[in-house]
Order: sequence, then structure tokens, then C-alpha cells
Amino acid sequence: METIEITPNLRMLRFEVGQAYLWRDGDELTLVDTGPAGSGPGIAAAIREPGMGRHRLRRVVLTHFHEDHAGSAAEIGAWGDVEVMAHRLEAPVVRGEAPGPPPVLEDWERPIRDALPPLPPAPPARVDRELEDGDLIGFGGGAVVVATPGHTDGSLAVHLPAHGVLFTGDTVAHMEGQVMLGVFNLDRARAASSFRRLAGLDVRTACFGHGDPIVEGAAERMRAVVRDLPA
Repeated sequence: METIEITPNLRMLRFEVGQAYLWRDGDELTLVDTGPAGSGPGIAAAIREPGMGRHRLRRVVLTHFHEDHAGSAAEIGAWGDVEVMAHRLEAPVVRGEAPGPPPVLEDWERPIRDALPPLPPAPPARVDRELEDGDLIGFGGGAVVVATPGHTDGSLAVHLPAHGVLFTGDTVAHMEGQVMLGVFNLDRARAASSFRRLAGLDVRTACFGHGDPIVEGAAERMRAVVRDLPA
């Protein structure tokens, strides 16, 4: 796992597949996504780098149930006083109470999917708070939940208006310098509609589930590709 500082209070944790983000408010930490199963030790080490400890982690926000995002939620949720959050529609899948529907792959997506390394399934994890569109979460000066159905039914993004930061989950990707609609969607048209909604937000910095963050001018970069999205 690689740790990359984006801003003084924001770090990206990059795994072999996907990434998570660590946000710092004073002596409290918030983790957006958890990486694949088994990522706990690497995340704990990343927390120690700025002189903190895992007891400072107050909450985990899952953007969706896929194994590269929720794989270590069970492990990290057992660290102590950690509140695990997911959208209401994702919560049964995260808990292991319902199967997660597979994506509907475009023909051109199949070789991309086949080339990825296999990941272990995400162990069932508790969800302490079920989120809805517009809910507020107590970090980053008031984080706003933005429902982004399409990649999965209960995908969500997290917007920090006070900082101009957006965590997009897998609705938006940034690959080889190109901002694009994320791949492997359950409903590509709904995902495109969610992309349009995110592009309309006042955002300076965007943090993606896949690809390097954009630190400045993220909203403009997303708006530039809206016209090319599927209807």
C-alpha cells in the first residue's frame, strides 16, 4: 500500500486495486472506503505516519459495497469506537444479509475486468448508520452525502463544501489523465446521470475510487466531459 499526501489534512491510500482516503480534523480521523480485505495493517501504519493512532479513527464512510472499497470494513470497524456508515441500499450487502448484484458489463469492459487481479470477497461488516441523500456527516466542516446510483444502487459520494473537496467513489474515474465515467456499472445510464450531478457541484479537489486525485479545477474537468456521457 502507498500513502500519498494530497493536502495537509487529506491522504490517499493506494492499494493494488483501488484506493481509500484519510481525512484529518484536528485529532480526529475519517476514512472514506477501506480497500480490499486485509488492508487493515497498512491503513493502521498510514494513520501512525502523522503521529496519530488508530484510536483516533472516528468513522468509516463506504461509497459502495464492492470488495475493493468495503473489503476491510469489518476489520477496521473492530478497532474501537469507529462508526461504520453506508447508504441504506448498500447496508444489507455490506452486512452480508443480501447478495450484491453484479455489474452489467459493456463488451469493451470485459477484457479490462479480466485483466484485474482477483480480490478476496469482503467479509460481512456491521453498518452503524444508514445514509440517505443529503445527510450530513460530522467531519470536514460538514460533509454532505450525495446519492450517486448507477455504479451500484446505493453508491454515494461525499462532498465537503467548506473545503471544496469531493470523494466520488466509482461514479467518476481519472485514468491516464482523462476524467471519465467509472466502469463496471450496474446501470450505465443512471451512473452517467449521477456523474452529471457531481459535475454540477462547487468542487476544487476531487478524489476518485480509481485514478489520481485532481487537486485544482476538478469541477471544470468533470464538466468538460459531461456532453460525451451516455444518455
